[in-house]
Amino acid sequence: MDGVPERAEAEGVATSPPGAPDRKLRFGRSEWAGAFGDLGTLIPFVVAYVELAGLGAGALFVTFGAAMIFAGFAYRTPFPVQPMKAAGAIAITNAAAGVTLGAAAIHAAALATGMVWLLLGVTGTAQRVARLIARPIALGLIVGLGIGFMLEGARSMSDGPWLAIPALALAIVFSDSRRVPVMFALLALGIAWSLATDASLPGRLDDIRPSLHWPTVVLGGIGVDAFVAGFVFIALPQLPLTLGNAVVAVTAENNRLFPDRPTSEGKVATTTGLVNLFSGALGGVPMCHGAGGMAGHVRFGARTGGAPVILGVVLLVLGLFASTSIAPLLALFPRPLLGVILFLAGLQLAMGARDLGHGRLDRLVMFGTAGLALWNVGAAFVFGVVVHELGRRGLLRL
Repeated sequence: MDGVPERAEAEGVATSPPGAPDRKLRFGRSEWAGAFGDLGTLIPFVVAYVELAGLGAGALFVTFGAAMIFAGFAYRTPFPVQPMKAAGAIAITNAAAGVTLGAAAIHAAALATGMVWLLLGVTGTAQRVARLIARPIALGLIVGLGIGFMLEGARSMSDGPWLAIPALALAIVFSDSRRVPVMFALLALGIAWSLATDASLPGRLDDIRPSLHWPTVVLGGIGVDAFVAGFVFIALPQLPLTLGNAVVAVTAENNRLFPDRPTSEGKVATTTGLVNLFSGALGGVPMCHGAGGMAGHVRFGARTGGAPVILGVVLLVLGLFASTSIAPLLALFPRPLLGVILFLAGLQLAMGARDLGHGRLDRLVMFGTAGLALWNVGAAFVFGVVVHELGRRGLLRL
C-alpha cells in the first residue's frame, strides 16, 4: 500500500524512522479505502438527523466535510470526525417519539459544545484532567468502545445476514490484499445489493441533477430558549462521553499507532471546540474525534491525514452540489454492510490494547473500565480514576 511494508500496515504502526515524522498527506489507494472506514457510524446518524430530526442534509455534509479536511491537515494522521453519539441519540430519539427539541436546539448544542471544549483546550484544563488518567484506564476505555462497536455492528448485520455474512467473509479473506483494498470490494458489494433489491433506486439516482447550494448561517435563528435547551438536554449529557472517547481514548490511540506524529488532549479539546462552533453556525450538529473512527480508517488502510481529507472533500462536494439528492445516494449503502464496517472497526480498536498490565490493580481497572464502557463511558471513566487512585494509595487491597 503506497510502498508501506505490509506487516507494518497490518499492525497499524508508524513506519517513519524515529525522529523523522512523516507529515505528508497521501492520497493513494489505501488512503482512499481507509477514508470510508468510518461510514458505519457517520451514515446512520446522518440519515436519522435528516429523516427524524428534520435537519438539512446539505448543511450536515458541508460541516462534516470541512471538519474532516481540517482534521486531516491539523493532525496528519487518520484523525476522525464523527457525530457525537449521546447528543445524537438524545436529539434523534426525542424526535422519533414526537418530542422534538427543534433544529435550533440541535445547532445550539453544537455551539455550546464548541464553547466548552474550546475553553477546556486553550486553558489547559483538558490536559490537566487527562493527567489523572493512567494507562489502564485509557486501555479499558479503548477496549470497551471497541467491543461496543462490534456489538452495534452485529445488530446492524442481523438486519440482512444474506448480505452481511458474505461481506464479512470477504473482508476477512482479503484483509491483507495489496492489489484491491477490501473496502472497495465491500462498497461494490453493497451498491450492487442495493440496486438489486430496490427497484426504485436506479430511477431515483437517474433523477439527480447537481446544483450549487451554499450553506446558510443560522445564528440569527437561535434564541435563548433554544440555546438553553440545547446546552442542558443535549450538550451536557455528552461531556463525559466526549472526555473519555473523543479526547482521552483517541489521543492514546493516535499516539500508539503514530508515535512519530503525537498529539495532546489539549489540542484535541481545542479542535473539538473549533469544529463544533463552525458546525453550529452553519446548521450542523455536535461532532467529535471518536477513537472508533480512527480504528475504522486504520483498519481499511489509512495511514496519513489524506484519508479524512478525501472523505471530507467527497462530503463537501455532495453537500454543495447534491444537497437535494442525498437520500438516494445514502441508500446505496445498506445497513448490514455498514454493520460489517462498524464491526471490523470495533475489532481493530479492541485488539489494539494488547498490553493488559502486570499487576492486579491494572487488570482490575482495565477490565472494569472496559465493562462499564459498554454501558456508559462517563461512568467507566469515573470508575477507572477512583479505583486506580484508591489502589495507588494503598486503600484498596487486592
